[in-house]
Amino acid sequence: TNACASGILDLPDDPETERRNEEILPGAYQTEEYLPLLEKKRVAVIGNQTSLIDNTHLVDSLLNRSVNVVKVFSPEHGFRGEGDAGAKINNEVDKKSGLPVVSLYGDNKKPKSKDLDSIDYLLFDLQDVGTRFYTYISTLHYVMEAAAEKGIKVIILDRPNPNGHIIDGPVRKPGFESFIGMHPVPVLHGMTIGEYGQMINGEKWLNNGIVCDLT
Repeated sequence: TNACASGILDLPDDPETERRNEEILPGAYQTEEYLPLLEKKRVAVIGNQTSLIDNTHLVDSLLNRSVNVVKVFSPEHGFRGEGDAGAKINNEVDKKSGLPVVSLYGDNKKPKSKDLDSIDYLLFDLQDVGTRFYTYISTLHYVMEAAAEKGIKVIILDRPNPNGHIIDGPVRKPGFESFIGMHPVPVLHGMTIGEYGQMINGEKWLNNGIVCDLT
């Protein structure tokens, strides 16, 4: 059959197109990559209701796999996502896991040194939406800063940015720093939260230009 006449073109396979069409697996799902790092380590998780592997919370999954999770840090809206936007989140004990939950949204937005005692790894898993005013990137900043000051490694379990195809809006001007705008980036910055963490390191935005050990 004449391909031109029939309107059918027998194009060769495009590996790049095939790669893009493959299913994107969030970092939390790729347990073979990070579970070996956590063996015989004391782990704290920064997570919320989006920190899922299928329908199971990351913390519950880790505990089921005998990972030594000793503490949880919660962002805005709380660990199980029950807090309203802007509402103060208090320290608590998670009813399901029995783990202590330290709030990073309220009076304290940066992990205190004592909260990180005896921690080997910080596991960060929050679904972000790629906007400057979403507080999860500010929480990431302070987690990275506290970890760097304490010499603790941070693993970011990355997730796709639903607005990753858009970079738009004005860049935050100097002098207007706040928890809903810590860095000089556009309103829509186009990065995943893992990429954003690399930018925080690369731009030396942490206190005194320190760098966090990111995985």
